[in-house]
Amino acid sequence: MDFNFTDEQNMLRDSIAKLVQQKYDFDTRRKAIHSEAGWRPEIWAEMAEMGLMMAPLPESMGGLGGGAIDTLVIMEEFGKGLVVEPFIPSVVASGNLLRIAGSAAQQEEHGGRITTGEGIYALATSEPKSRYDLADVSTTAKKDGSGYILNGHKSVVIGGPQADTLIVIARTAGGQRERAGLTAFLVSKTAAGVSTKDYPTVDGLRASDVYLENVSVGADAVLGPVDGILPALEETQDNVIAALCAEAVGGMRVAHAMTVDYARQRKQFGVAIGSFQVLQHRMVDMFMWTEQSTSMAYLAAIRCGEDDVLERAKACAGAKTQIGRGGRFVGQNAIQIFGGMGMTDELAIGHYFKRLTMIDTQAGSADWHLKRYAALSAGEKAAA
Repeated sequence: MDFNFTDEQNMLRDSIAKLVQQKYDFDTRRKAIHSEAGWRPEIWAEMAEMGLMMAPLPESMGGLGGGAIDTLVIMEEFGKGLVVEPFIPSVVASGNLLRIAGSAAQQEEHGGRITTGEGIYALATSEPKSRYDLADVSTTAKKDGSGYILNGHKSVVIGGPQADTLIVIARTAGGQRERAGLTAFLVSKTAAGVSTKDYPTVDGLRASDVYLENVSVGADAVLGPVDGILPALEETQDNVIAALCAEAVGGMRVAHAMTVDYARQRKQFGVAIGSFQVLQHRMVDMFMWTEQSTSMAYLAAIRCGEDDVLERAKACAGAKTQIGRGGRFVGQNAIQIFGGMGMTDELAIGHYFKRLTMIDTQAGSADWHLKRYAALSAGEKAAA
């Protein structure tokens, strides 16, 4: 199998690497995440000008049709720079759900706002008690004439503070954890009855808790089939997982390189600690975890571009398991080698550790996806 990137993808990677190198140094990022806004709208505009929002989405949405592989290229470089702008919430999550389930009119209108960067979207799926179960939804949408009335509470909506439009998953039929009966709605964040509580996350991102109180939306707000959005939502979630895995690989590479460089400079007993065999072995293990995680991230991205639902789900579950554990191993060992100062806010390695730790908790932890992989494999054997 040819794992080489195309010339266009290599050019895309080079342009992002240049952006990160020139405008996303650690001190600048640190100032941004501690600012009131928590991000830099001018960088978002520059990303849009470079065509980054267009790269992975289809032409029907104003994109370039690159798909999950282009997303991988972008997110790996973003991971190296710890980019905090809401690319995954707006482009990967919301963009893919629109791609999969949106009507032609919705793709043109909302997809066009995403690909140009003029609009920022966030996908509101999780709730305080739902953990990682996409079907565990208690937010309701009751029919009201040709439209709906939404009530409920969505928690930890990453990118919510920056977003102007939310895609809310609500229950239109069935019980709280039933797979059937879920519907997606496009909701303006300024709509009457919508309120948010915004806060920073431990890794420097921003999230919101979203409260919906008798929010009225029209029939044109329905995204995808009524009562049947879950399969499209699961495909979207796998695309998000593939993107997170690519971001983690970028972060792991930098964390490993920083650790090796530090071990060459830091001296104990008159010699560099990198000469100690036990630490050499540990850094080799960090390298191996990074390489294995890279392979799994590539497989997940490849499967997201194919039509086999089971293979896509297994690849993404396997990648998230591997990368959750690998990111934890690389991050924790980097901190051990750096010592206590590795966790100070002024040192970059601690920020990589925090982001790798949080990636493990997003869209399902390593343990959760290990159980998911086992269930998918068991179902495959039973079907055979």
